[in-house]
Amino acid sequence: MVKPILYGSDLSPPVRAVLLTVNAIGLDFNYHEVKVFENEHLSEEYVKKNPQHTIPMLEDDGKYIWDSHAVSVYLIEKYGDDQFLYPKDLYKRAVIDQRLHFDSGVLFPSLQKCWASVRTKGSVQDEDNSKVLDAYGFLEKFLATDLYLAGNCVTVADFCCVATITTLALCVAVDATKFPKLSEWLQRMTLLPYYQKANAGLAKSAELFQKMAKSVKP
Repeated sequence: MVKPILYGSDLSPPVRAVLLTVNAIGLDFNYHEVKVFENEHLSEEYVKKNPQHTIPMLEDDGKYIWDSHAVSVYLIEKYGDDQFLYPKDLYKRAVIDQRLHFDSGVLFPSLQKCWASVRTKGSVQDEDNSKVLDAYGFLEKFLATDLYLAGNCVTVADFCCVATITTLALCVAVDATKFPKLSEWLQRMTLLPYYQKANAGLAKSAELFQKMAKSVKP
């Protein structure tokens, strides 16, 4: 059987979310590093496969899927045997799906705005900082009675959100005093046996963040 191919870059939080997923299910796959700074994702070949020219993108059985949430769920459904990552129970799935939408609709857009501000102005603006803190507040409530974002077992929602939040925290730190549950969850996620390997690109993101901040002249 031909191995699935994951196209991505370790700098990308959505890519790292999928890397967490494939490591969690023990999938044997090929990884193609997309050279985004050389516009490889804008090449004719890539755009033909993915008109939105985004990463990550999965190639499996001659078919192409993009968006980290869609890719992660697909891989769990097709290749995973863990009943907790994306359970069959409709209510549990609905809660997980809500958290996934929270990632794509709240967390990731906030990250994009923060990084844009750092790149152009050298720092996160007050308005964006406030929105991030509001998002942290919601996450604190999600974790009020549970160990993970959608219950007491790790799910795909945790993978997608932790990849975004750990990068977002480079811009707006997670204050353990204000957000104790969120801080504990972040620490809990680092204890997963595959976490360090899958989220290794975070260090590259931190380095890039520092370079962007320093490159803007006051």
